[in-house]
Amino acid sequence: MPRKVKLIFNSTADRSQAWRIANDLRPLVARYGRADWSGTVYPSHATELARQAGEDGYDMVIAIGGDGTVHEVVNGLMQVPEDKRPILGIVPVGSGNDFAHFIGLSDKPDIALQYALQGEARPVDLVLFSDETGRQEYFDNTLGIGFDAVVTIRSHKLPVVRGFLMYLTAVIQTIITNFNPMQLHVETDSETWDQSTLMLALCNGPREGGGFLVAPQARNDDGLLEYASICKVSRLMMFRLLPEVMKGTHGRFKQVRMGTFHKMTLSSDRALYIHADGEIYTGFSTDIHKLSIELVPGALQVIRVASQ
Repeated sequence: MPRKVKLIFNSTADRSQAWRIANDLRPLVARYGRADWSGTVYPSHATELARQAGEDGYDMVIAIGGDGTVHEVVNGLMQVPEDKRPILGIVPVGSGNDFAHFIGLSDKPDIALQYALQGEARPVDLVLFSDETGRQEYFDNTLGIGFDAVVTIRSHKLPVVRGFLMYLTAVIQTIITNFNPMQLHVETDSETWDQSTLMLALCNGPREGGGFLVAPQARNDDGLLEYASICKVSRLMMFRLLPEVMKGTHGRFKQVRMGTFHKMTLSSDRALYIHADGEIYTGFSTDIHKLSIELVPGALQVIRVASQ
């Protein structure tokens, strides 16, 4: 029996290319027959639309957009009781598409949509995090603290470049202009450490920023989280580490700390800059100093390529 499907698309994704792509997909959706469209018009709108889709009895929600759109849709679906929670499908049309890339989806929208409509769902892990104010949110791929959060903030301000080049440009700008380490105290279910830290990435998947292999061994279906931390280093050393992170070989350097965990708490001597799946959680004007992070195994059914 065909699923009842809600398509949620972000018209501003990939420098507003998603609107054209969604329009091109309409004939394919029409042939399927049991699908309805909703477009986002303000931040977090996709979260509301996904939650409403679950309450309205849809069997599947397909996110048409980038990692940020998927992030919002995931958070909406997680507000729906598990027994009524729709399956997630994805048509990746954003700048990074890191989550979609790892689960094996095509970067061609028509192929990805056909797979979403006809493929089989498998459970993926999600990660719940909260700050000292009680605010809670899920991430599906990566949460970046410090350096890579500033990179994300800067990438959103770049008017011309797209995709991996956009993030690479922002990385270079951040090394030159925003290079302030944090003094972090970190506790996991297996270790504790204090360190002057430039960057801490918590990873449910292996890559972020359209191709930086921050945690090459990370998988979103193994019941385990990975972290990668870079301590206080010089700008020159950060430029040295940059190509290593692109290849996923940075773990061999003594300035890099990597490991696994299920739960983590951390606190900082200065306000934390945080992105979650490329969405800004805290920026330059916020004052969050503490986070708690916990893996939620098999939390969501997602259409993904079986071999991934």
